[in-house]
Order: sequence, then structure tokens, then C-alpha cells
Amino acid sequence: MGGRATARWAAALKVTARSGLRIERAAVTPLLALRGTCGVAVILALTLWLGSPALAVSSAFGAFASGIATFQRSWRPRPELALAAAAGLSVSAFLGYVLADTPWAFALMLGLWSFGAGMTWAAGAVSGVVSAFTVAMMLVVVTLPASVPEAAQHAAIIALGGVVQAVLIVALPIRRWGERREALADALVSVAVYARRLRADPTAPFEPEALMQARRAAAVTPRQARHRPRQLQGYRLLADRFRPVLASLADPVVGGVPEGPASERVRELLDAAATVLDAVARSIRRVEPVRLPGGALDVLRVPADGPVLPPGPARRAALRLIALSEELVEAAQEPVEVTGPGHRPYLRRPGVPGQLPVLLRALRRELRASSPVFRHAVRLTAVVPVGYAVGEVLPSRHGYWVGLTVVMILRPDFSGTVARGAARLVGTVTGVAIAGAVIAVTGPGTYLAAAYAVGSVFLLYTLMRTGYMVISLCIGAYVVFLLGVAGEGWAQTVPERILLTLLGGVLALLSYVVFPAWETPRLRERLADWLTAVTAYAAAVQEGFGEPGGRRPRQVREALLDTRAALLEWDQAVARADSEPVRHRGLPRRRAADAQQALATVGRAAMLAEAHLPPPQAARDPGAAAFARALRDAARRADAAIRAGEATDWTPVRDALAAWQRHPVHPDGVALRAAELTAEALAELADAVRPGRR
Repeated sequence: MGGRATARWAAALKVTARSGLRIERAAVTPLLALRGTCGVAVILALTLWLGSPALAVSSAFGAFASGIATFQRSWRPRPELALAAAAGLSVSAFLGYVLADTPWAFALMLGLWSFGAGMTWAAGAVSGVVSAFTVAMMLVVVTLPASVPEAAQHAAIIALGGVVQAVLIVALPIRRWGERREALADALVSVAVYARRLRADPTAPFEPEALMQARRAAAVTPRQARHRPRQLQGYRLLADRFRPVLASLADPVVGGVPEGPASERVRELLDAAATVLDAVARSIRRVEPVRLPGGALDVLRVPADGPVLPPGPARRAALRLIALSEELVEAAQEPVEVTGPGHRPYLRRPGVPGQLPVLLRALRRELRASSPVFRHAVRLTAVVPVGYAVGEVLPSRHGYWVGLTVVMILRPDFSGTVARGAARLVGTVTGVAIAGAVIAVTGPGTYLAAAYAVGSVFLLYTLMRTGYMVISLCIGAYVVFLLGVAGEGWAQTVPERILLTLLGGVLALLSYVVFPAWETPRLRERLADWLTAVTAYAAAVQEGFGEPGGRRPRQVREALLDTRAALLEWDQAVARADSEPVRHRGLPRRRAADAQQALATVGRAAMLAEAHLPPPQAARDPGAAAFARALRDAARRADAAIRAGEATDWTPVRDALAAWQRHPVHPDGVALRAAELTAEALAELADAVRPGRR
């Protein structure tokens, strides 16, 4: 038993560590990197000229960390991120300065601050990363000042570094809406990729992550909405409307055509729609007019001799696709905002005051023993002070590097912790060694060491998206050069930091072993969440057929968004669980895969039917309404059963379907066929989660 457990741990560590060492290809943004580097260079030069090397080190850390905060993947305004990071860094540094001479008080405050930093992951990864920097700042610069007035001066200079970064962002805007353009273009490209995949595989799944990212990017404040380029309005909703129409056109079961000239016409339509989507995405990304091949527009027209597709769902889907493509091209020529009944002009993103209640609710939600965020915060609370104490005991002036390594490595999930640990170890060792060799060969003075530090920052900002190993390499070199500004010799810096980094990495890994937060036991909860969301989406679509006149304008849309969020949570949970060295507790990997396939089919059936939702004045379909009611009731009971590890019962759903099949209303039966697919998939789900199945 022990041998198998050891083998699982070894395999998990090997695979996860390799993922952390991977260098990714990413778009380089030299102008953004240059602007951030200027912020560091300006504040470093000023403090060297007007102050002292120690003051320069503090200022450079503040500007550097604030700059890194602005490179995080966030849709918040970059000046706000820089100022928020600077405020946190300044406060944490001052508290560390004041208590540095009292080890027990500093360790207590360090533990409390670490707990708060860990809990900020409830607000998102950006908040968690920036908060980790505040803990790191507390550990790095506590040895610089000698008195409380000096500590206040250093804290003010750290804050000034963030202010300089914020001022540069406002004064030198670079592609102000560039990331939002990229997100919107990626969403259109994802739909184009889906159209081309459907040509080869009519049942191919749709990956909604790009559309979800575009939705996050589209949330703006009222002030931003007034200044947003018109080209960024409306396309996201148009792209989402393509999705069910494309699926319905290609699907051979619910509405498509399996073979013959009509099938070739379907493939031509899919390819032409993909071409139009790609062209519009390119125009949005590059801020240029749309350039469309003439052949694509010719395909997206009804032939002069009449429609090729036979009457029925396929022809309706083709006509809707042609209309959507024309609408997209018209919007591209003269951008207009596309809204529907009951839809607000734009997605509202609250300002800082409006975010506080949301943050407090998120924190309350995570204050439970089973929460990965809470367990991460507790782990940080225990391990960071231990790392600090170990560093104090060691015969080294740089013992704080142990705690620094711990706080920069630890993440709420096992895979993130191990991957970052391996990347930080390799990157830091390499960066420290390279910087030490440069200092040994050139023997730089204060100003040349400062120039080396600025060059390291530029490389870091430029290569920010390539992976954590490269980031760690640049940070390691930056710290060595910066401490060279303060007069630290390379001979005492390089070997110690390599050993202390290794010690901190081992301590971080051991902390996860002692107090883990495994995702594997939570798979049932994630599956239940996805089941509830996807059945609500399917029921909302069926209610659109059952009561066309009583459907709320955004009922289906809201259910779809909930389904996408639950699907993303499930995908992330499975990815994390696959890298964990623990055996399943209630849901083995094979059964999880079967359950995933079943729920994906439920979502696909609802998407196919969504493309054919009738207008409000259409006739009612009592069978669809009854099926929707039965589905909602059965899903509510199945949610509780899956969480408890019990069998699910879908008998009421099958009974409602049987009654509907005896009295169908619509001749083409799109909603009925979607309901049949849903019932079959739910039967497969019941078998996948059945207790006792191997």
C-alpha cells in the first residue's frame, strides 16, 4: 500500500513539475514593458540622486511590484491596480519595519497578514497574487531602515513607486482598449473554429471559455461605457447567437442533413460563416475595415434557383445563419450596438465602493473548513512564519528568503503549488547564478548595478506571459542586482539564495502534504453544480416551446451563462484532480468521464433546440411545458443524491417524455427530439454515478 502511494506521489510531482517548467509562446508587448520599466527607472534614479542606496532599494521594490500588478490578467483599470498594490505594499512594509526588532510580534503580525493575503483569493487570482507581493515586501525590506521615522519614509517611497506607475499609465496610454479588443476577437474566432470543426464532426462540442472571457471584458463602469469605442459594442451577443444556429445546421439528428447535395451545402455555409467571423475578428483586433472574400458572401445567399436544403429545421437554421452573417457584416461596416428586449445597454461593472459588498460576501462564503481558499489561508498563516523563523535561526543575513519563497510558491491547489515551486527553483537558481556571474565579471558600482536591475525589469515585463520559470529567473537576477545597489557582495548573495530557495520550496511542499486541499473529493459537488445548471438551461429552452408568450426575454440567456460557469468550474476541478496523488473518494476518473459526457449531451441537446425557439405568438406545446417541470423537479432531487453519493431517479422525466411522445404538437419535433436526447443522457448519468459501480 505504501509503495503504491509513493509511486502516485512521484508520478504526480514529476508531471506537475514539468508543467511548471514549460516556456509558453506569448505575444510580446515591448511598449507596455518599456512603460513599466520607465516607472522603475524614474523612481530608482530619483532616490539614488536625492536619497540613499537603501532608500532606492525600497522605492525600486514598490515600483517593480506595482508594475507586476498591472500586468496581471484583470479587466480593472491599470492605474487602480498600481495604486492598490502600492497601498498594500506600503502598509505591509511599514508594519514590518515597526515590528522588525521584536521577533515574536513580527511573526504574529506576519501570520495574520498571511491569513488575510490567503483569503483574498476569494476575490480572484489577481487579488491573491497582489496580496502575496505585500507579504513578500514585508519579508524583504524589514532590514533596511533603522528607526520609525525612517520606516515611514521608506513606506512613503514604496507608495510613491506605485503612484509613478499609475501616472505613467494615464499619461502614456498604450492600446487603451487593446486587451478588450483581443478578448472580443478571440470570442469571434472561437465561434469560427467551432463552425469549421462542425464540418468534420457534426456533434463537436463548443468551447465557451473565449465567450466567457469576452463577457468579463465587456463589463464596464458607466464612465467607461461613455468612452468605449463603438466597435466593441454588440459583437459578443452576435457571436453567441451564431453558436446554436451552427450546431443545429450541422447536427444530423435534430435538424441537419446526413448526406447528399444538401450536406455539401451545409459544409459550404459553415465554412463561409467561419470566414466572415474571422474577417470581423481581424478588423476588431487591428482596428481596420473588414476585408471579406467575395466568395464567402456569395455562399451566404439563397441561390437564385431556390433553397438547396429541404423544408424543416435545417432550412430554418440555414436562413437564420444567412441573416446573422448579413447582420454581422453590416455591424462591421458601421458598428452599432446590438441589444435585445430587456437587455441593458452594457454590462455594468461596479466601482471600488460597489465591490466591497461583493468582496465581503465572497469572504464569508469561503470561511469554512472545506474551502480550498480558507485552507490555503491557514496554510500560509502557519508556514510563512515558520519559514521566517527558520531563516532567523540559520547563520545567514538573507534568511527571509525562505519565507519569501514559500509565499511566492504556495497556491490554493496542489498542481499550482508544485508547478510554481519547480519553476521558481529552476528560475531563481538560474537568475541568481547569471546575475552573480555578471557582477563578478564587471564589478559594477551603484549606478551600473541599478542599470542592470532596470534591464532585468524590462526583460521581466516583456516576457511576463511566457511562464513562471522565466519570471523567476528575471526576479532572481533583479534582486541580486538591486541588493548590489545597496552594497551586497555577489559572493555572499548567490550561494545562500540558491540554498534558501531550495529550503523554502521543500517547506512549501511539506505544508501541502500536512494540510492539503484536494480537489478529488469535491468532484461530486462540482458535478452536482453542473447538473443543476445544465438542466435549468434545458428546462428554460423547453419552457420556451411550452409557453412561448410567457418566456422572460433573458431566461434562456441567464441559464446558459450559469451553465458555462459551472462547466468551467468542472473542467478546472477535473484538471486539478488529475494531477493529485490521491485516490478517488466516491467518483473514479472513468465514472467522472462518463458523467461528463452525459451532461455535455444534455447541454448540446438544449443548444440545438435553442436555435429553433418559436416567436411569442406561436402555439403552446403542453408536452414541452410538462417535460420542463418534470426535469426541474427531478434535477433538484438528483443534485442532493449526487452530493450524498446516492442513486439518481429520472423516472418522472421519462414519464413526461412518454406522455409527450403520445401527443406531439409540432410536426418537425425539434423540441421533442431534444427532450429524447436529454432523457437518454440522463439515463447514462444515472448509470455513471450509481453507487457500487466500478
